[in-house]
Amino acid sequence: MIKNLVLPRNNSVKFVFFSGKGGVGKSTMSCAAAVWLAKAGNKTLLVTTDPAPNLADIFGQTIGHQIMPIQGVENLHAIEINPDTASEEYRERIVAPLRELLDEKNLNVVREQLKSPCVEEVAAFDKFIEFMDDPGYDVVVFDTAPTGHTIRLLELPSGWSETLQKDASTCIGPGASLQSAKAKYEKAISYLQDRDRTSFVFVLKPENSSLLETKRSTEELSRLGIATSFLIINGLLPEEACTDAFFRKKKGEEELTIARIESEFPSLEKVFYPLREAEVAGIALLRAVGSFVFEGKKDDIRIDQPAAAAEFHVNPKLYRKDRCFDLLKPINGQRYIFFTGKGGVGKSTIASATSLYLAEHGFKTLIVTTDPASHLQDIFGQEINHEPSRIQDIDNLFAARIDQRQALEEYKARILAAVKDQSEETKRSVEEDLNSPCAEEMAAFEKFMSYFEGNGYDITVFDTAPTGHTLRLLELPTDWKGFIDLGTLTKQTSEATQNKYGDVIEKMRNGDKSAFVFVMYPEYTPIIEAWRAAEDLKKQVGIETAMVAVNYLLPQDAGNNAFFGRRRKQQEKYLSDIESRFHKPMLFAPLLDHEPKGLEALRLFGRDMYGVN
Repeated sequence: MIKNLVLPRNNSVKFVFFSGKGGVGKSTMSCAAAVWLAKAGNKTLLVTTDPAPNLADIFGQTIGHQIMPIQGVENLHAIEINPDTASEEYRERIVAPLRELLDEKNLNVVREQLKSPCVEEVAAFDKFIEFMDDPGYDVVVFDTAPTGHTIRLLELPSGWSETLQKDASTCIGPGASLQSAKAKYEKAISYLQDRDRTSFVFVLKPENSSLLETKRSTEELSRLGIATSFLIINGLLPEEACTDAFFRKKKGEEELTIARIESEFPSLEKVFYPLREAEVAGIALLRAVGSFVFEGKKDDIRIDQPAAAAEFHVNPKLYRKDRCFDLLKPINGQRYIFFTGKGGVGKSTIASATSLYLAEHGFKTLIVTTDPASHLQDIFGQEINHEPSRIQDIDNLFAARIDQRQALEEYKARILAAVKDQSEETKRSVEEDLNSPCAEEMAAFEKFMSYFEGNGYDITVFDTAPTGHTLRLLELPTDWKGFIDLGTLTKQTSEATQNKYGDVIEKMRNGDKSAFVFVMYPEYTPIIEAWRAAEDLKKQVGIETAMVAVNYLLPQDAGNNAFFGRRRKQQEKYLSDIESRFHKPMLFAPLLDHEPKGLEALRLFGRDMYGVN
């Protein structure tokens, strides 16, 4: 039971943030908290900043970019911030007051500026602080994006402050017109730093990777002056359900991780929430979760057994281990493989095991992570840097992570070198652009694109950020033209970037060159998020899904009791759903009784997925 969720007092609004690694249950816990707070008589607003939201799925009703009342819960409203809509609203707010001051030619210059790649992030934060500045609610609960992106969002204003001190035009709008926004940004950060007004909650699973990310993230928040209020450790195996050697071992691993959590966070309150027989969705279950977490009430609510379903039989055309492996081999020249999906589905582990498997089959392989919260170094047990380095004891395997700050330094050096012979005025103008909030994101994407150039590898495996951010990454370059063409970075630079992007996208669309693999586990939220993202990739970028990887499948020779029997039945139902939605080759990855870390564990995991040979 949590005691220090400070409720509104003295007519002040209370803000509650839920964050954590992807897939740990942030949305479930934030929804449960919002229901509990509303039930206690607080006028409550639930806001998600995740670009791949699932509040609507949890509540079973439509929720969009406009505030909607939640059916069946008095005092509760919710909104899913749509990045595209927020960006358009932001652009209109900037342009509207300028219409009486500028002619059409100069208005078009401003509009072009506002096509910069960082406007979406700025707009999301602008919408975010709208609910902190004057929300009209007693409590605002924020369901945030996975931690790496949440930290990025909260760091943004520190970069804008310098930009907004100038009267010059900026990539987020004319400096003069943004001065009033600066005060709002500073006010929002001051609320976040006020422990009497803000609770910041981390949700994690009893897994080492989740613990490590929580530790890194709490330290980064602390550097921003934001304190962590308490922890929710979600999805603990019920002791009574661990009736065989497999799950007893898994329970033992879990208990070791819990001991490490207690050691790393000795002064923070913690609540431990058990794994349930089925997914948490609907008002009744959310109320039960809230009562457990905030009042310590063990719920007796009956979870109906999932509807009976025939045992799932895989279509043999869609499931053959050798076929899955063949999809990843180079056909003509280099091969690019993307593992993507909702946070917490095991992308990094499957990508790492696949990379090792390919390397040991004779292919010179590079694995690159684009996820700012990546844990490749924990999986491989060695440091992974911005530039590729060889994985110890494996001649054919190399790894790298895109460090945004280091990419920015490389990008700045390259651009400044290109204008070194220009006038001082031009060089000052270029430097201003390079210090804008956009430049870091642009630099990271240019680094990403560099891996599509001839680099001596047979196969490059990309371990991507969660789906919403992966789609954002691929859409970014369409926003660049207006920013780069403003006269500071030369027309030639813009055209070169656009041409390079065009080449990269063509390689991604070419099934002989690239393979997109969506990773999921057999539950509704990761399946529906992957399916929506796959449809978006096809419609927006023209990229077809090559294969789906289904992770955390219960072993048939373990968990032979009523608890896991119901979970297995649920998995069978969702496997059938995956097959009918995607109709793509399926790669099956089993639930393990340990976290696969180190080369030997990854080797065995890869053989389990692709076959022994």
